[in-house]
Amino acid sequence: MPEGEVVFQVNDVLRVLRRRFLVILLVMCVCAGMALGLSFLQTPVYQASIKILVGQSQGIARDPAQATNLQILTLTLGEAVATYPVAQAVVQDLDLDISPRDLIKNTNVEVITNTQFIDVSYTDTDPRRAQWIANAIGNRFSEQVSDVSPEVSGITATVWEPAVVPQAPTSPNPVRNILIGIVLGSLLGVALAFLFDYLDDSWQSAEEVERISGVSTIGVIPEIATSNGRQQ
Repeated sequence: MPEGEVVFQVNDVLRVLRRRFLVILLVMCVCAGMALGLSFLQTPVYQASIKILVGQSQGIARDPAQATNLQILTLTLGEAVATYPVAQAVVQDLDLDISPRDLIKNTNVEVITNTQFIDVSYTDTDPRRAQWIANAIGNRFSEQVSDVSPEVSGITATVWEPAVVPQAPTSPNPVRNILIGIVLGSLLGVALAFLFDYLDDSWQSAEEVERISGVSTIGVIPEIATSNGRQQ
């Protein structure tokens, strides 16, 4: 083996993990505790959601081609929800002390694949305010679509499912944060265990002496406990 090269065997890995188990456990506990502490320090954020149905004023689309066209149109309308005209109207209606740009940042829009539904969610530190704003976004968006519907074949956007007051925050999530802290702590603990073992130049067993020196062990002098408890 070239000088300076380090080769780890399975037994070596297990030996290091056993010897440094307390180090690994301590780092895991510290990381999990820090994650839990940060979770309590974070301000809870709530999310209220609505569901918008895109359709036509003539009724339900029975022609498959017409339904496909509505699904394609739903993608376009989904891009129009979180836009400045809608956000500005909501800010004025609710007399909010935030800018339309900030309202757009807290709004998330997702078009459900192969359907005519649009999911719109709004996040806020106040659960009731999150509900109000989410419903206001849906109502204002529906009105604006109705204003231009004569020009686009009577397209409608109806709030199919209004928002309710969220009961639990979406973040922080203490359980998830603790699990992440445990995983990161275990990785860091294992890395520190191998680092400490690498810096430790003492020999721990006769087998290790034989492997490093290449010379067979003739005998081992054990530690002898004296009457006063000290080890010689």
